[in-house]
Amino acid sequence: MQEDFLTRIRSSYNQFTKAEKRVADFILQNPNRVLFMSISDLAETCMVGDTSVFRFCKTMNLKGYQEFKMTLSLSMRGNKKMEEGNTGEITLGDKITDLADKVLQDTISSIRESYSLLDFSQVSLAMEALSKAKRILFFGVGASMLTAMKAMNKFHRIEPKVYCSEMVSQQLMSAATMEEGDVAVIFSYSGATRDIVEIAKLAKESKATVIAITRFQKSALTEYTDIVLLCGANVGSLQRGSTSAEISQLFLVDIMYTEYYRRHFETCSRVLEKTTRAISDRN
Repeated sequence: MQEDFLTRIRSSYNQFTKAEKRVADFILQNPNRVLFMSISDLAETCMVGDTSVFRFCKTMNLKGYQEFKMTLSLSMRGNKKMEEGNTGEITLGDKITDLADKVLQDTISSIRESYSLLDFSQVSLAMEALSKAKRILFFGVGASMLTAMKAMNKFHRIEPKVYCSEMVSQQLMSAATMEEGDVAVIFSYSGATRDIVEIAKLAKESKATVIAITRFQKSALTEYTDIVLLCGANVGSLQRGSTSAEISQLFLVDIMYTEYYRRHFETCSRVLEKTTRAISDRN
């Protein structure tokens, strides 16, 4: 799937230098203005050198500034909803009605961005790995632990070979004792949390297949990952703890769950009937 260029910038953000982040921030907030700026204009506005703008282009795998402007223009032409300077970020001065609208738009945007980031070749590899797995272990730390537990509970209705622990120490032990043929599904927005990176490293060293559901294409986590599925969500300063990141990850879980059910419909249907009957008087 062809993702829009601004989404690519966001998913590559943690790869940029400090100067490149200034350039990226300005582009994300003022995409229309950038189309009419020279490389020197953009550099001066961002208070960086021309070389920093050029390095930004190279980091985005572009040959130079002209290719950058062409890519941005084509991306914006395909995205009619792009509005100059409209980031939707919540501010201290917002009224409750404006805040509610921004939360709604942020939630919708996170799902749409996750959809635009879908790499179906990676999704297919993930589904093949889950289908062949001896065991499927879900991992997450902090807020991502809740997402991992939800994913495990969802899959457990149709597949008995899934596991998840709420304690980090147990997750570390589980990762260290995985075997070839097992699959680790790891949730982490930043991909930089020390414990989650250690879990991925241990799972990789155990020869398990590691699937990461994360925000950024390259991070400490993805160094130990076989398959990367990107989620889209941009968390502002007043939105720490926002559910948009979790919702974008759960959107990917829903895709994986539904496709797994589709691929193994007869077996999953029998298991679902048993699990539904087992908890029928507790729902």
